[in-house]
Amino acid sequence: MRALVTGAGGFLGLYLTEALLRNGDTVRGVCRGCYPELDALGVQCFHADLGKADCGRDQETLFQACEGVDVIFHTAAISGIGEPWEKYYRTNTLGTRNLLEAAKKAGVKKFVLTSSPSVTFAGEPQCGIDESAPYPEKWLAHYPHSKALAEKMVLEANGENGLLTCALRPHLIWGPRDKALIPRLIARARSGRLRRVGDGANLVDMIYVENAALAHIQAAEALRDGAPVCGRAYFLSQGEPVNCWEWIDELLAIYDLPPVRKSISFKTASSVGFVCEKIWKIFGWESDPPMTRFLAAQLAHSHYFDLALAREHFGYFPKYSKSEGMEALRQEYLEKNVKK
Repeated sequence: MRALVTGAGGFLGLYLTEALLRNGDTVRGVCRGCYPELDALGVQCFHADLGKADCGRDQETLFQACEGVDVIFHTAAISGIGEPWEKYYRTNTLGTRNLLEAAKKAGVKKFVLTSSPSVTFAGEPQCGIDESAPYPEKWLAHYPHSKALAEKMVLEANGENGLLTCALRPHLIWGPRDKALIPRLIARARSGRLRRVGDGANLVDMIYVENAALAHIQAAEALRDGAPVCGRAYFLSQGEPVNCWEWIDELLAIYDLPPVRKSISFKTASSVGFVCEKIWKIFGWESDPPMTRFLAAQLAHSHYFDLALAREHFGYFPKYSKSEGMEALRQEYLEKNVKK
């Protein structure tokens, strides 16, 4: 394949780029910054702000990046819980629209969006749900709202100008080189600010990053005229939910940190989150609040998913086990300590 990866220098984007190159595919990247890792891999990078690519230089750059491409993997997004709505909407929603328009104009045949299971999260437990789960009527955070709008747009674009589309919803991507989920967790633990939310019995799905990357390739290969993948969204995970707080304790142990001892009830955490949201909005702060109602619900409730459709439609199965992923994290930590 001749592939274009947006966010190619990011966590998932880089693993996906490496997997494509191992397959013998040609890869281009769209990034806002410069990444020596991509230069070392020989990846041609185009620098553009997707949210501004509806006109001017960014629009022209994006079209050039899409020309001659067979498939686009759109992994780029702004995540987190502290940015204003305008920023999420511009990058995650309008950025996706601009990329879709460039893809159709350039005659690209396939488009795979990296979405999120949070597009179906309304603050209640999700136990073994499948893709029939609807989008919420009310949103607890800007990120899932902006991603849901983008996902809907991508799925509705299936068939337009010959473009075939699908969306993947990997849950809690983790592994070596992570610069978001695990570093934030470790930073909170080291500062003594990490609290167990709820009764500690909630089960969650997660996915090792290399499994997420391979699933994207499998989905792209299955995108053919008349295939069931076209115009569909799919949950992705390891396929075996884990106890959220036991897994967090396992992660902490890798980094020589003690297990979480302190706890807070879901009701209290949700109330604290509501207050934090109000304060952050009043002062216009763009950092992530220590707690929000969305975060409290995510940390206290179970949320795991039925992967039957992904298995049936494009043969998804996690190649790497949880234990293999944890060992890879452990080796990364040991290597960094040796270098120090």
